[in-house]
Amino acid sequence: LKTMKNFKLKSILILLVGVTIAFTSCKKDEATVAQDSSFSNDDAFVESIYDNVSDITDEAYYEGSSTLKSGGKKVFLSPCATISLDTTVMPMVLTIDFGEVNCLCNDGLYRRGKIIVTFTGRYFEEGTVITHGFEDYYVNDNNVDGSKVMTNMGPNDDGYLYFTIVVNGIITLADDGGTITWDATKTRTWIEGYDTKEKGDDVYLIEGEAEGVRASGLSWEREIISPLRREMSCRWIVSGIVEIRPQDLPVKTVDFGDGECDNLVTVTVDGETYTIALKKVFRWRKGQN
Repeated sequence: LKTMKNFKLKSILILLVGVTIAFTSCKKDEATVAQDSSFSNDDAFVESIYDNVSDITDEAYYEGSSTLKSGGKKVFLSPCATISLDTTVMPMVLTIDFGEVNCLCNDGLYRRGKIIVTFTGRYFEEGTVITHGFEDYYVNDNNVDGSKVMTNMGPNDDGYLYFTIVVNGIITLADDGGTITWDATKTRTWIEGYDTKEKGDDVYLIEGEAEGVRASGLSWEREIISPLRREMSCRWIVSGIVEIRPQDLPVKTVDFGDGECDNLVTVTVDGETYTIALKKVFRWRKGQN
């Protein structure tokens, strides 16, 4: 079994959780901006949870294999996580068990329960399906359920390896905060770094769309208008454009820029443009729904 690359493909949705907002325009008051960003915060919160599942899975494979690209410092896994891999069955099964009580992980989040991953074949083999499931899995006391399925589609017309990703997500918020449902379909294309042993030179393009229903019952949709460029040497998405369509609110467009590795994006709503300085915060706060 060839082991997995460490994909840390954060879309807009991860990056908009707990944002720090800096305005280039004084036209919008604080209440209006909070309303504009609240749908994005829900979207970001859910996206971050399911994207981290792949990151954790990658690190679990690095833990037990010397054939992967250099793993470096663990970002997620800590000693309280137990990893087991069963290659005697098909599909093969990887289990990441955080235990029955909260486990403080290296990213500062508390997890408990299990992530269970099955593989129908080798990771780099066309047609391989990788399915992520959950057993009593919690992140900061938010219950995570549903599934995430990645399929190796082989090379595209330009010769780049790409994967389709389908997420059917259900998160029951802590402290009786309600439930968020979220469905996403994405394509992730590996355009640089495939033939080296280093992770830092990997570059991916992300395309796709998502939709969700908030705990309040209001819905939203998100579509990637221009592919998001994710460079593993940078913690931020460096370029690409996303459109978010919240129920009963104006459409907003988020632009990640022209390739610079920074945390600044521009947001356009109703013809007005302002700047958001992104802050990576994953802890859900009650009252945001």
